[in-house]
Amino acid sequence: MRLMKSDGEGRPKFFYGWVIVAVMAATGAVSMGMGSLNFGLFIKPMGDELGIGRAAFGWAQTARQGASSATSPLIGWLLDRYGSRVMLPVAALATGGALIGLAYVTSAWHLVVLFVVMGLVGMSGPGALVTTVPVLKWFVRNRGKAVAFVGLGIPVGALLFIPLTQVLINEIGWRGAWIVLAIIGICVIVPLAAIFVRRQPEDVGLVPDGDLQDVREDSDGSGARRVVEEVSWTVREAVRTTTLWRLVIVFSMVQLATGTVALHRIAAFMDRGMDPTLISFATAFDAVAAGGSTFMFGMLVRWVPARFLGTVGFSMLAGASVLTIYATNLPIMFVSMAIFGVGIGGMMFLNNYIWADYFGRGSVGGIRGLVNPINLVVGGIGAPAAGYVRDWTGSYDPAWWVGVGLMGGAALLTVLTGAPRKG
Repeated sequence: MRLMKSDGEGRPKFFYGWVIVAVMAATGAVSMGMGSLNFGLFIKPMGDELGIGRAAFGWAQTARQGASSATSPLIGWLLDRYGSRVMLPVAALATGGALIGLAYVTSAWHLVVLFVVMGLVGMSGPGALVTTVPVLKWFVRNRGKAVAFVGLGIPVGALLFIPLTQVLINEIGWRGAWIVLAIIGICVIVPLAAIFVRRQPEDVGLVPDGDLQDVREDSDGSGARRVVEEVSWTVREAVRTTTLWRLVIVFSMVQLATGTVALHRIAAFMDRGMDPTLISFATAFDAVAAGGSTFMFGMLVRWVPARFLGTVGFSMLAGASVLTIYATNLPIMFVSMAIFGVGIGGMMFLNNYIWADYFGRGSVGGIRGLVNPINLVVGGIGAPAAGYVRDWTGSYDPAWWVGVGLMGGAALLTVLTGAPRKG
């Protein structure tokens, strides 16, 4: 096995895995403007002009998740075998093309179909295998840190693209805004992924974390590390554990609950008479909080088990949802957004980290590809259900209270779910 070049003290000069981290962070940043976090800003202007009810926007969100669930098993297998170098540019092109299509929609079914296209190889959200699996392949010992730095792309992207989206809507209308955002996304993501992404360290003669695999840490006093070995489970072995199915239940509950709140709260705040531009700033702040909490949890995971960090995140989601129900003024709205962002960061970190932490990196794409359809289908019910509740009752509150209960239940189950033992 070929060793990496080192600095004379046994430590590698540079590990290419951090290039993978940088590309995925940049992709996460740009995806904030590609129909993910900024989608809520389009609901009111599109709905008002096209005469589309809120449930239709919920169904669009669900359609994207449903499409992702249908392709996740294949995507996970392809990522284990070939990586993201081709798949990520394809995802960017498909998403960008769908965004351009959104500029020309005239009815609700057009909206739903285009979101299906975006979901076939999704780039954002908890189910975004093409942006999360590659990082898990390159790191073991520093996996938490790597996930943390990838998470920084979210606040950067939010600060850039959420206010920009509202400015574009105000200046050139929602149709023009979709086109501009599509062009930006394609021009950034496609070249970065095609040039820099590689499947895993072994493909270029390296080992995870940039360690030196055949030098003992105490053999020459150099402080060089040996590659960290971890036990990897096959997909067949993982599905036989109760741990996997507990995690499936946890993430399904949380995604169902957040689906009722995350998409519709922006339109709800507008319904309450709050200024759309200020709401866009609060939405960006939400993402900053999410990225900050993902980074913090990634740094803490060496000392605090991931399930405890996830429990904290889910509890904060529940508290933020209660505040959302009672947010009738700007200060409470900003606080609810910030706390919700911290909770979302906890969910994203746990979902991106715990599968590899519990089952190893060998088949992590296949394992996540298997469980994602369940999480996405169940989670996809939340957005349209909340939309129907609002259309029928004039309020989101009944759906949001159900979400609060689901988040609390997920927090309790998470803290009780430890790592499985093999053999």
